Amino acid sequence: MIKALDSLGADLKTRALTHVSYANEKGPPVASNERLEFLGDAVISLAVAYHLFNAHPDLSEGDLTRMRANLVSGSSLAWVARAGGLGDLLLLGRGEEMTGGRERQRNLASAFEAVVGAVFLEKGWAEAKKLVEETVLSLKMETVPVDPKTLVQELVQRTPGLTLEYKVVGVEGPDHLPTYTVACFVGGKEVSRGQGSSKKDAEENAARSLLENGFLSRGLPDDKHHFSGDKIGS
Repeated sequence: MIKALDSLGADLKTRALTHVSYANEKGPPVASNERLEFLGDAVISLAVAYHLFNAHPDLSEGDLTRMRANLVSGSSLAWVARAGGLGDLLLLGRGEEMTGGRERQRNLASAFEAVVGAVFLEKGWAEAKKLVEETVLSLKMETVPVDPKTLVQELVQRTPGLTLEYKVVGVEGPDHLPTYTVACFVGGKEVSRGQGSSKKDAEENAARSLLENGFLSRGLPDDKHHFSGDKIGS
């Protein structure tokens, strides 16, 4: 990370590290890293998508999208920035400095995106892609916040032809504050349920419940269409 920064011209390096609060305090001609952040976000997304496309030829578009979302999430990019020491190098306004801006996830993730954008501008695609590979794509799985639906999907796909489906089975509460109940079905069998204030949250909680109840870790059946036992919750 530091090596990539040091390879940049002085002006571009400074701009990549300049938070908007510092730019606002100093005024023109000082510019924030927001435009570089915009560019870097696109470069990181493309580099990660390219890697996943080649590394996982059997995964669907939806699975690849979820995997990319995990890798380029704010928490993942902030972890990379923190590990690379970017927080200590940020140029912050006084207020941002006094309120913990150097450790703020948003600031760290944005700074990393800006650095990647700067490397892309000055060094080109190959060097920017290399930086992403050495940082984001080198993350160990335990450091990446994988969403439970992605993990369940990957586990189910180990049995070819086995189906996975989420269904809304109940909605309670007023229209402006509903609580959804979603059931998760594996091979046509209900194996867990989850609730949430949105369908997405309820699905994630159903997947999380499935991971916690150990059903998948006990091994999936040879006959993908039939399960023994009663419905969950019955």
